[in-house]
This record gives sequence, C-alpha cells and structure tokens, in this order.
Amino acid sequence: MTANTPRDFAQEDLAPIRESVRALCADFPGEYWRRLDRERAYPEEFVAALTKAGFLAALIPEEYGGSGLTMTAAAAIMEEIQASGCNGAACHAQMYTMGTLLRHGSAEQKKRYLPAIARGELRLQAFGVTEPTSGTDTLSLRTTAMRDGDHYIVNGQKIWTSRAEHSDLMLLLARTTPREQTASRTAGLTVFLVDMRTARGNGLTIRPIRTMMNHATTEVFFENLRVPADGVIGREGEGFRYILSGMNAERILIAAECIGDAKWFIEKATAYAGERVVFGRPIGQNQGIQFPIARAYIGMRAAELMVREAAALYEAGRDCGAEANMAKHLAAEASWAAADMCVQTYGGFGFAEEFDIERKFRETRLYTVAPISTNLVLSYIAEHVLGLPRSY
Repeated sequence: MTANTPRDFAQEDLAPIRESVRALCADFPGEYWRRLDRERAYPEEFVAALTKAGFLAALIPEEYGGSGLTMTAAAAIMEEIQASGCNGAACHAQMYTMGTLLRHGSAEQKKRYLPAIARGELRLQAFGVTEPTSGTDTLSLRTTAMRDGDHYIVNGQKIWTSRAEHSDLMLLLARTTPREQTASRTAGLTVFLVDMRTARGNGLTIRPIRTMMNHATTEVFFENLRVPADGVIGREGEGFRYILSGMNAERILIAAECIGDAKWFIEKATAYAGERVVFGRPIGQNQGIQFPIARAYIGMRAAELMVREAAALYEAGRDCGAEANMAKHLAAEASWAAADMCVQTYGGFGFAEEFDIERKFRETRLYTVAPISTNLVLSYIAEHVLGLPRSY
C-alpha cells in the first residue's frame, strides 16, 4: 500500500550481489575457517576467490577495470561475507584504503596501480597508521619521512598493521614536518603509497603478532627505508585530512561486517532455540530465551539503518564523520550483544569449536575496540555533534 523510497529501491537492486556473495561463501564452510583458525593461517583461497569474482574491486571505477559500485554496495558485500560465517577481515582493507587513493591520488598513481589491483595482480591490504606510543592519538605519531632528493627516508614503527605479510602495497602515514614547526596541529603528516615488495629487507621489517583471533596482524619497523617521492599521495603535509576520509569508509564497511555478524548469531540462536528441547518443550518457547534474541534483532536493525545512512552520505560526497562513527559504534555493540546472546542460548555447545560460535565470538569482539574504540566514538559525538568541551 506504500510506495518504496529511492533508498528502498537501491537496497532491492543489491539482491543479485548479495546472492552472488552468499554463493561464493558457500564454498568456504565452517571447517575451512576452523582449520585456518587452528593454524593461524591466512585464507589465501578465499581472498583469491573474492578477487576473481571482482568483489575486492567493487569501489574501483570501471575505467580502471573495477566494478564501479557504490559504498552501499560495498557494505552489502562485506555484510554478506560475515553473515555467511566467513571472515572479511582478511581482505576488507582493500575496500576502505581504496578511497584515499581514488580521492587524493594522482592520475599517474591511479593508472599505475588500480588496474593491477582490480585484476588481482597487486594487493593493497596494509594500512600503516597506529603506533605503539600514540595509539589512536594519530597526531602524536613518531614515524618520520625526511626528503632526500627524489626519495623520502622513513624511520619509525607501526603496530596492528594487519595483513602486512600478505600485501604488496601499504598506505603509510608519516610525519614530514616536525610538529612544533607546523601552523596547525593537523598539518605536517603525509600519506605514502609504499611498494612493500621492494621495501622488505631494504629497511622494512614485519613481525607477526599472535592474537586471540586469526587476524594476521603485525608490527612493522622502518629503518632508513627509501620511498620514491612519486609515492606521495596528494600534497605533502595534508595527509591527516586524506586519512580521515579513508577512516570514514573503514568505519562504514566494518560496521556493515558487524551487521553481518549479528545476523549470523541471531540466525544461529533462533534456529537452535526452535529445535532444542528441554523439559519437554523447545527452549525458544521460554521468554528467557526469546527476549534476548528479540533484543539482539532490534539492536541489529537499528544499527543497520545507521550504516545505510552513513553509506549514503559517503557516496554523495557529504560529511559523514558523525554518521560513520555512530554506525560503527552501534553495529559493534549490536554484534557483540548478539554474540553473547548466541553463546548463552547454546549453553555449553556455544563453546564447542564445531559450531563456529566461539570463533565468531572472538572475531566480532575486536570491533568494539578497533579500528576505533567505543569511548573515542562517544568523545567525538560529545564534542563535534553536541558541542561539549573537548575531553582529550
């Protein structure tokens, strides 16, 4: 009786994409991910399949061999990967780092790298921003890049640089002007596109960090690494602004992954609650089981709407900082609540490896901390949306 809005039609148009992602993910069942989790191995076959299908080139324009899709479509791809029980963290950076190169890279850089990335010949998976001493205080980073003729000399360290061992290219944020010499606190940082194939062993060292989930994260050390000057993205000293736009894309896409996780947990819990019989009745008949599942579903749907809003603003070229942060916050909280609910619904079986719940439980826990903690999101909203005094 009611007409669909344009955004409703946009969501309906994504149905074939969602179906294709689900079909691909069906070839990578729980046992595949459990084996990799036990071995702490990178899902090479899964990433190769996504690349071959063109999903990792979703945001690359067609003129460079990509799919030329919208942020909304990219979010749908990542959501379906998670909702199918797979783990998009193995490759999601290739989506969100793409925005920095697309929006601020030179014509020559795009021509040189984007077609090869779209064909799967190059991987742009690593995002070198966080450092041990500064954490999310990005403006206090210590990695430096000093000009030396037609090169920059990079020295410093990054941490939590996921997929560095499995990437050919890295987006690196480094200080090119000492902080005390800059006109503003956000100036003096520059983004570089580093070719890790030539850098490894020539000033770049990568050390893996073992974590509670199979996330392929590392710490990266730079010791007099020479980076060609033509690797600078945009203008020297304006890198912080470029990184922010990339971080908005990161928040939106990871929020979409959290929505997928929440849907997976809710589907699992609902099915189990309907079939598990205790005291002569399905446990799903008890409100003590029903209500947590219903709350998880309500939280997921509310977060899903914010993700759609943030994606729509991003692809329209509008400021979406607040919406991207709120989407990430709500979605991370929703997925974690759904994960906890699912374990509680399954009881002891929720801890058994064969059900995949404990693996997904560990994986989704990450996103209330990374790529930005919930506390920093709240601080951002308090200051930039509500106008409260800066707290840090």
